[in-house]
Amino acid sequence: MALYARVSKLFVLNVRSMFSAPPGSRLRILPSSSCFFDEAVQIKVSGLSPGKQVDLQATHQDDKGVVFKATATYTADERGEVDLNHHASSGGSYTGVEPMGLFWSLLPEAPHKKLLKRDASSPVLIHIKALSDGKVLTEETNTRSFMLDGMQRVPVKHGRLRGTLFIPPGEGPFPGIIDLYTLGGTVCEPRAALLANKGFVVFALAFYGYQDMPKTVDKIDLEYFEEGVRFLQTQPKVKKSGIGIISISKSGDLALSMASFLPNISATVCINTCSANVLFPLLYKDMIIPAFSGNHKSAKVTSSGILDIRDILNDPMKEEKTRATVIPIERASCSFLFIVSGDDRNWNSGFFAEQVCKRLKAHGKANYDLVTYPTAGHFMEVPYMPHHPSGLHAAVGQVVAFGGEPKAHAAAQVDAWKRIQNFLKSHL
Repeated sequence: MALYARVSKLFVLNVRSMFSAPPGSRLRILPSSSCFFDEAVQIKVSGLSPGKQVDLQATHQDDKGVVFKATATYTADERGEVDLNHHASSGGSYTGVEPMGLFWSLLPEAPHKKLLKRDASSPVLIHIKALSDGKVLTEETNTRSFMLDGMQRVPVKHGRLRGTLFIPPGEGPFPGIIDLYTLGGTVCEPRAALLANKGFVVFALAFYGYQDMPKTVDKIDLEYFEEGVRFLQTQPKVKKSGIGIISISKSGDLALSMASFLPNISATVCINTCSANVLFPLLYKDMIIPAFSGNHKSAKVTSSGILDIRDILNDPMKEEKTRATVIPIERASCSFLFIVSGDDRNWNSGFFAEQVCKRLKAHGKANYDLVTYPTAGHFMEVPYMPHHPSGLHAAVGQVVAFGGEPKAHAAAQVDAWKRIQNFLKSHL
């Protein structure tokens, strides 16, 4: 009996040691806690009790002071580890095996806000904690940078031109790219800097609402963008051959107009754009392309009370009075890459991209590629930028839906980023 008692006591002690709190937990971000924003990392937590449930929490405060958070619940394996590359989240901001889920699922505490990063010379900091019963076990910070060591970030105030120039290290010469962002006319430094990391000189060009530029406009002058192209081509490290353009949303129709009317454009990327000139008349020398504004009565309200404006802009070719707003893309000689989100609620970008491609084909051109992501939303950004499902629309003045299923949208951003780089490298 005494022997049995001793064995039973040892068994109980061993069981207790298996499930009691370990002496020290550790959260690691691999291969390093510092990386570029468009790079994936591996998150591992070790030193847990086997079978222990742990909550992971990611937090970021953006340049406007808006706090973004994501959470996920995991169960430690038999070694007392949680590895996001292999283990599934059972709840929180996402479920399943999602190695970068804590990043793309970040949501703002204030609804309808988009993560803002003004200056790409400083990194984005994502603080990650492992918690159990509300107590922090271990934590680490992922420093996500935008610029290679030795890259130059040059603010541009040249005549009426405004923006930021990113010049990669090395002697060059490098292909040049104009980066145009969405309605509001400001610059997108993160995308421009990350592209410059790949061996391009990138000019993030503002066209209104930036620094000392007018906050609003009633027309847009294409000669301003022509000046931007010339300025870029005069930079010492830029190749003298044709340049590229990357654009999204409203800036996409500006990119189509640049490709159609300006010389020295070799490659144009349009993300979720329109085939017509939207919102503002476009002036170029003695030519005016009128504005396509659509029918605001076609807006709907979603079950959650958010405005859905997808159908405001109908077919610009349908009526004679709007045909003049369609950009004569057949004039362009460059190559095009159209990135389309199937669940774009800002407008029917798939229809407009197909319309542009049909127009090119009808004129004997095959200088285009079209890639569609069926369940992605309007704001297709760089990889691991949080999904932006709804927000205040500058033209509408109300909160609208932008669409997209978060997981699928995140995967689309990763895939599109690779395609964009390959396209620009091939044609520049």
